[in-house]
Amino acid sequence: MNKTCFMFAALLLALALVTGGCQRRDRAEQKKVDLIYVEWSSEVASTSVIQAVLQEKMGYEASMIPVSAAAMWQGIATGDADAMVAAWLPTTHGHYLERLEDRVVDLGPNLVGTRIGLVVPSYVSIDSIAELNDHADKFNGRIIGIDPGAGIMSTTETAMEEYGLDAMELMVGSGATMTAALADAIRHEQWLVITGWSPHWKFARWELKYLEDPKNIYGGAEAIHTIVRKGLKEDMPEVYHLLDNFHWSLEDMQQVMIWNSEEGASPYENAKRWIEENDDKVRAWLR
Repeated sequence: MNKTCFMFAALLLALALVTGGCQRRDRAEQKKVDLIYVEWSSEVASTSVIQAVLQEKMGYEASMIPVSAAAMWQGIATGDADAMVAAWLPTTHGHYLERLEDRVVDLGPNLVGTRIGLVVPSYVSIDSIAELNDHADKFNGRIIGIDPGAGIMSTTETAMEEYGLDAMELMVGSGATMTAALADAIRHEQWLVITGWSPHWKFARWELKYLEDPKNIYGGAEAIHTIVRKGLKEDMPEVYHLLDNFHWSLEDMQQVMIWNSEEGASPYENAKRWIEENDDKVRAWLR
């Protein structure tokens, strides 16, 4: 019975591999690319720009698939998606890369100088994470977070343990609920602490600061990497070439994010606008 079950499981695995390979070949033949991403404003901006280049400049049909961070990495590892330009390394998504590095291809940074940590409005008079407990009442005992699968949330849980922040509670939410809470607090000049990252349009809109992290829990500067599925180079060499060449600056990304933060904004139309206004950079990616 055990031998029969083993053989059946092996057959299912082989079938899944064959089916997955066929689906990838079909996407390549039909010039279809699946881009997977987390719905952070930074990743909406970068993924939309790649989608626009693929569709407007290269004649591909590119789909954007929003998922959690864990599902994003898994989607590349299984080959269900072709690429992501949203891997924050080495800290935020480091644990995903450690687990899946033999099943994905890391094309390196597409943007450098990113940062994560705890962020407060500049009028808040404390400067260090170590001071949070002593002023927990002013923050209503809350750290406003984002989606539970985000790397910054697990890092914040570690920071709370290391700093002994037993008077504070980490609140689960989303990028949108976090910025809404921040806007409301600033409107009433209240104290608020959030899980924050750069680049993000909130830094262009409001005067904010990172709380110092003397224990270095959040690490130093990070980079955003491009990760693709195995076999993409052989299946879609043009797409691989674009993704391997894709690189832009904090200022570039923040410009798109600012446009996207406006009421009624279309991320795809803003991505088209950016590639039209930055034709020299796009040409360099395609060269």
